[in-house]
Amino acid sequence: MILELQHIYKNYDQDKLVVPVLKDVSLQIEEGEYVAIMGPSGSGKTTLMNIVGCLDLPTSGTYILDGRPVSELKEKELTRVRRDTIGFVFQNFQLMPRECALDNVCLPLIYAGVSKKDRRQMGMEALERVGLSDRADFRPTQLSGGQKQRVAIARAMVNHPKLLLADEPTGALDSKSGKQVLELFESLNESGVTVVVITHDRKVAEQAKRIVHIIDGEITEEGQEAGNEKEKEN
Repeated sequence: MILELQHIYKNYDQDKLVVPVLKDVSLQIEEGEYVAIMGPSGSGKTTLMNIVGCLDLPTSGTYILDGRPVSELKEKELTRVRRDTIGFVFQNFQLMPRECALDNVCLPLIYAGVSKKDRRQMGMEALERVGLSDRADFRPTQLSGGQKQRVAIARAMVNHPKLLLADEPTGALDSKSGKQVLELFESLNESGVTVVVITHDRKVAEQAKRIVHIIDGEITEEGQEAGNEKEKEN
């Protein structure tokens, strides 16, 4: 099992008030799964993503990632986990505008202490995997939205993480580019990468092999096959 959430609660303090965001969330994701966490705006899915990605800690409950309770990890260990175990893909790409595609992809390798020669080789391999090796010297302003997101995916995967965590990855893309990104996720998953997509878009969620619904901070439906979701609509 790649991750397990056990009775997770997350509260925020706001003007002396305690605002509950996640309420008794329990979830298990096996290594190699492709899971969509689907919910409307304000449902708590971004907060859940931040906890799964070790960007935030729960108020209470237990999060076990790759066999280790996250609460027991020191800050340096959390940094290493975010760098080596999890690959992040965001809606707005978060590329460095003055750097070329290759340098953007290689950024995590710098923090990992990889030599320049090896960084370039690994970066080019990652770009080739997403079909953009011919755009290695292009800056983000010279790339389409879909190409930017594929560069971001290459950056997320360059360290060969076990888990790819994508937050609304098609939200800023047209339908054609969004389809290409989802096909890339499917290909990565088929190669053994665990993929977790956070989305409000049913069409995006239905590409996953399992859909988890979150509403008002609670998981209300879990484990239903995407194919069954489609049958309901027909």
